[in-house]
Amino acid sequence: MRASLSILAPLAVVSLCTWGAGAARAQAGESDANRAASLRQEAIAYEHGEGVARDPLRAVALYCASARLGDMLAQYNLGWMYAHGRGVVRDDGAAAFFFQAAAEQGLDVAARMLQVVGGATDEVPECLRPPPPAPVQVAQPGVNYQRVAPRKIVELVLRMAPQYQVEPQLALAIMAAESNFNTQALSPKNAQGLMQLIPATSERFNVKNPYDPAQNIRGGLIYLRWLLAYFEGDVALVAAAYNAGEGKVERYRGVPPYLETRAYVQRILKAVGATAHPFDRSVAQPSPALERIRQALRRQ
Repeated sequence: MRASLSILAPLAVVSLCTWGAGAARAQAGESDANRAASLRQEAIAYEHGEGVARDPLRAVALYCASARLGDMLAQYNLGWMYAHGRGVVRDDGAAAFFFQAAAEQGLDVAARMLQVVGGATDEVPECLRPPPPAPVQVAQPGVNYQRVAPRKIVELVLRMAPQYQVEPQLALAIMAAESNFNTQALSPKNAQGLMQLIPATSERFNVKNPYDPAQNIRGGLIYLRWLLAYFEGDVALVAAAYNAGEGKVERYRGVPPYLETRAYVQRILKAVGATAHPFDRSVAQPSPALERIRQALRRQ
């Protein structure tokens, strides 16, 4: 095991995967991405004693701050430190958790290290528990989609959304973030149409043709109605789940530490102008993890 761990050095990945960090920054909010990168560089200096006195505990704290913002390289480096007991008590479970967070953002070397340390656990390290979303100072919706979206699409949403107990502004915000109102949008992960429904979601909600605007919107609205009930109207959690999956929200006890997802959530909150949305309790039982998520947020 120790010999296998020594195969991969912690920061060789920085030079090899600069393209990955750049891609993440292109998709995420620049402020978070730049801040996370700055924290990571400071952590590297303290980890290796580059221009400052070597201080592994300070390095861990800085890596943690960067990792919470979604920096996959900081997540990887934390995993490496815990896997090797470098400045911290060796903890393969914590190492695996950090490696998985980085691997889920596309860092291949983290996926390989995850196999070495034996797979992730469900226990979120204190370091990676997400803070509450940044407050959004918007009293009214931040975007007037009737001015920027195709008229026929807006009319469909205005007519259909109330049938599924979804505010049109939330549906339009999700649609803008997902496809920019392109009815033929197709993602590399095979998400399709206006609301970027993956085939499993289309099948789940009986969408026969995901490129038909009305069918696609209906499927997305049914899914949003379900998510609103599952997360009891918490717009940040609903947006995070739509982007990354409800399982990831539950696993990380809040918005997952991905640059893309954090930026996505902030975009939706600003567009909607509210953090809570009415929901129908009869649609779904709340997430079993919801109380733990709330407890984690209260501890911040």
